[in-house]
Amino acid sequence: MGANPTRDHVYQHPFFDSTRWNEFEQRPGDIVVCTSYKAGTTWTQMICALLVHQTPELPRPLAELSPWLDLRLASMADINANYGSQEHRRVIKTHTPLDGLSYREDVSYVFCGRDPRDVFLSMQNHMGNMNIEKIGQAMAAQGLQATPPPPLPDDVNERFHLWMQSGTFDWEEDGLPFWSHFRHAQTYWAFRNLGNIHFLHYADLKADLEGQMRPIADLLDIAVPEDKWPALVKAATFEDMQANADRTAPDANFNLWHSNKNFFNKGENRQWEGVLSAENLQIYKGTFRQRYGAEIVDWLERGSLEVGYPDGR
Repeated sequence: MGANPTRDHVYQHPFFDSTRWNEFEQRPGDIVVCTSYKAGTTWTQMICALLVHQTPELPRPLAELSPWLDLRLASMADINANYGSQEHRRVIKTHTPLDGLSYREDVSYVFCGRDPRDVFLSMQNHMGNMNIEKIGQAMAAQGLQATPPPPLPDDVNERFHLWMQSGTFDWEEDGLPFWSHFRHAQTYWAFRNLGNIHFLHYADLKADLEGQMRPIADLLDIAVPEDKWPALVKAATFEDMQANADRTAPDANFNLWHSNKNFFNKGENRQWEGVLSAENLQIYKGTFRQRYGAEIVDWLERGSLEVGYPDGR
């Protein structure tokens, strides 16, 4: 591994394409929210946008202010026009692992971790809430043909077993029908000591939202007047984001969801308890610690910014 990350893979999925970054002009100071799926991406975007704009009333809905750059549903001409028109510091959403990006030292990367078992359970709600007809229409508008998702077992434990044992890309061993949540995290975790790669965790945000927002403001070099903090923290709560779902749900401009409000389903930790079987949990425990190492799996499951940070960052 070199001193800085390198771009080693291309990620092309029915919904997203990492090569779209080739057509995007980055700026010094950009904030790239680079979280895996269902692991607090929208929450992290909201926090960063609130810190940048310093008002709970963002100038545009979050999906328009910080669109998913890799998503195939909008043309790169539209994406470039949108981000190019923004004169403030930009918050850019990507789901591409770090080894699929052209890393820049003058850009900030913000990654949020979450218990992988909760990620899996949250994804089940996510898939049920997706408006497949609208996705097909948006893809057709870009001259693309919608690829139907691979058939999945009806039983959630059979799905979990498949998710643990099968990958989408040749270099991944898990994550089907999407991509590997673990390997995605590992690509950023390997470079966690770089000064412009910052980590949040879903459990830490739940436990102490303001206590996590303040260090992120410092890391992003954003000064927030003390009197503004209460309103910004309130606007970043799960309850406020759910209540304002038409302005906070991702990709709402494509009518991607049957219900924008239901995108914010439960927002709870340990949803997997009582749902995933003891047999699957045993396989999970043995598989992923061996595959990725105990340190990163422990951090993904528990949070705590102390884990893995020798300098206490």
